[in-house]
Amino acid sequence: MPDRPPGPELLGTRLRHLLDLLDGDVAAVYADLGLPGFRPRFTPIVRALASDGPASIRALARATGVTHSAASQTVAQLAKEDLVTLTPGADARQRIVHLTPKAEALLPVLDAEWAATTAAARRFEAELPYPLSRLVDEALAALGRRSMRQRIADVAPGLPAARDRSGDDGRLG
Repeated sequence: MPDRPPGPELLGTRLRHLLDLLDGDVAAVYADLGLPGFRPRFTPIVRALASDGPASIRALARATGVTHSAASQTVAQLAKEDLVTLTPGADARQRIVHLTPKAEALLPVLDAEWAATTAAARRFEAELPYPLSRLVDEALAALGRRSMRQRIADVAPGLPAARDRSGDDGRLG
């Protein structure tokens, strides 16, 4: 097997590995702080609720830059950990998410961790030739304009994806 770095064909795999490294270390910091069940994906939702007050899952998805499905899954995990409660919204399909007293008690520790993680992320990006956060923003925008599925169909019109574009989600690898 040739000894060369992986190319774009393994982009999804490599991005998942990068995310595993980043999230794994942040999760280890939470464990060091005495919060072993707290996951990195909880923080943006908790911070949005602490900052703006109770919100619908749709509003939380917008505020944190994730899909409604991802926000809903995270809220369900937060509820399991007794960090949020849900109440009915104005319409039967809407649920309003509230922080619990348990979550509110964690805010000083989470704020300190957030500040430290933000500073560490800035230092990490300073080591790179191009800020990773900016590159991610640009990649998301490019996939918003044209999904990966559509891009594959463009270069391989004979593949089933080119004939049936339903369910297009733009995921990589």
